[in-house]
Amino acid sequence: MNLRILGAHGNEAKGVRLTSLLVDNILALDAGGLTASLTLAEQEKIRAVLLSHHHFNHSRDLVTLGFNAALWDGQVKVYALRETRDRVISCLLDGKIYANLQEYPTKEKATLQFEAIEPYREENIEGYRVRALPVKHSVPTVGYHIASPGGRQLFYTGDTGPGLADCWQHVSPDLLICESFVPDSMTERAGKVGHLSPKLLKEELAQFRQLKGYLPRVIVIHLALSYERQVGQEIARLARELGGDISLGYEGMEVAL
Repeated sequence: MNLRILGAHGNEAKGVRLTSLLVDNILALDAGGLTASLTLAEQEKIRAVLLSHHHFNHSRDLVTLGFNAALWDGQVKVYALRETRDRVISCLLDGKIYANLQEYPTKEKATLQFEAIEPYREENIEGYRVRALPVKHSVPTVGYHIASPGGRQLFYTGDTGPGLADCWQHVSPDLLICESFVPDSMTERAGKVGHLSPKLLKEELAQFRQLKGYLPRVIVIHLALSYERQVGQEIARLARELGGDISLGYEGMEVAL
């Protein structure tokens, strides 16, 4: 399994992109900076997109992916909670600000094909075993546990606040991709809006190790650009305190499992 981090941030500026990951060139996790990161030839290889929730910085490039797919007469399946699907379709893909991607290029062969995903139920998606697990955020959100045909596993939490203990019961990943949006000085605010600070992340990882008996490699994304340096320092301290392989992700980062 090969993971590419296309977008590692929760906001956007020159040189940084919104949250999106790519597994083995065919399976996208969120679509914030998806097409902005890939050539048309690379986009053509994508077979499925897994959306964690409907927020714009995780769904934006569905618009351009759907439009571009018509260039190669392709179709991409988009998996999401029903609530996420309905909000994305009604607010982003309904034709009011761009093409109606429910019917583009035709209603019978729309380039984006939505599939509702049920929490906790394992799905076979493009040969991967995928399970959506609810996490605590400001809107309905899931993380995704993905197991490759070769048996390698990762868990992407999506946007989440404190309270991942239930997820830990269902996963034993080789790689954990989670968030830390703001620094410890904003911990109270982060928790209230469904995000993590390094301090809150430390508590979640300590619970994971207590429950599972190990700590996987951890990559931290969904960074707030204005606080990235401070968060990076605090994540480095967290790694020393827990004695784990914990680091910030960045645009263009590749991880082979």
